[in-house]
Amino acid sequence: METKRYFVELSYNGTDFHGWQTQPNGATVQACLDKALSTYFRQEIVSLGCGRTDAGVHATQFYAHFDLVGSNAKQVQNSVKGINALLPYSIAVYRVFEVAIDAHARFDATAREYKYFLHFHKDPFKLDRSWLYKGELDLEKMNQAAQVLLKHTDFSCFSKSNTQTFTNNCKISYAKLEMQAGSLVFTIKADRFLRNMVRAIMGTLVMVGKGDIEVAAVEEIIASKSRSQAGQSVPACGLYLVAIEYPYIKCDD
Repeated sequence: METKRYFVELSYNGTDFHGWQTQPNGATVQACLDKALSTYFRQEIVSLGCGRTDAGVHATQFYAHFDLVGSNAKQVQNSVKGINALLPYSIAVYRVFEVAIDAHARFDATAREYKYFLHFHKDPFKLDRSWLYKGELDLEKMNQAAQVLLKHTDFSCFSKSNTQTFTNNCKISYAKLEMQAGSLVFTIKADRFLRNMVRAIMGTLVMVGKGDIEVAAVEEIIASKSRSQAGQSVPACGLYLVAIEYPYIKCDD
C-alpha cells in the first residue's frame, strides 16, 4: 500500500505542557497530537515537528509532518474537525495537506520567527502568557543591543550546553523591540535557533535595558562564546513561536 506524507499546521498554548517533544514523564504537545492522529486515522502515527519548544512556551504557528499508509483522500480532507475533537482545547489544528514524500518539517524550514512578550503592570489576563517585569527598561538601548546580533553568526553564548548540535551558527535577519498596547514585544527572525537561545538573548537585552551592562558588552558576550557571560533566561511564559517558512509553502496558503 502506498505511503504518503502530510503536513499538519497547528497552534498551542504551552502552559500545561512539558514542551513539544514526547517524554517518558509529563504531558507534551507531540504526544497529544500523535494520539489524536493515530486514533483518527486508525494507524500508529509518530509526527515530527518543525522544532522543539521548551516547557511553557507557546506556538501560534507550528508545523509537523507524518506518514499515512493507504490513506483515504476523503478522510484526510475532512480530518481537521475530527482531529480537533480528539485534542485538548489548548491545541488547535488548522489544516492537513499532502506534501512530497521527502518533505521534512524540521530540515526544510528556511526561517523561523519568535516573539517575546513582557508587561509592566499586573494583569490577570496575561497570566502564563507574558512575563510581568517590575521595573523600568531603556527601550532605545535595548534596540541598539539587538542590532548587534545581526552582525554575528556564532551564538554559543546563548545556547544551552550539551545540546548535541553540529553547529551554533545562526543567521539572524531581524531583531527589534517595540511597545504594543502596554506590552514590550521582542521580535526575532533567523534561519535556525539554538535551544533556549531567544530567552537567553532577551535576558541579556533586559540587562542592557536595566543599565547593568552597556550595549558594547553584548559584543564581548558573543565573542566569549560562554553561556555564563550572557543574561539569565527569561521565563518561558512570554515566548511564542509565531512563523515558520518553507520554500514550497506560500505565506498566504
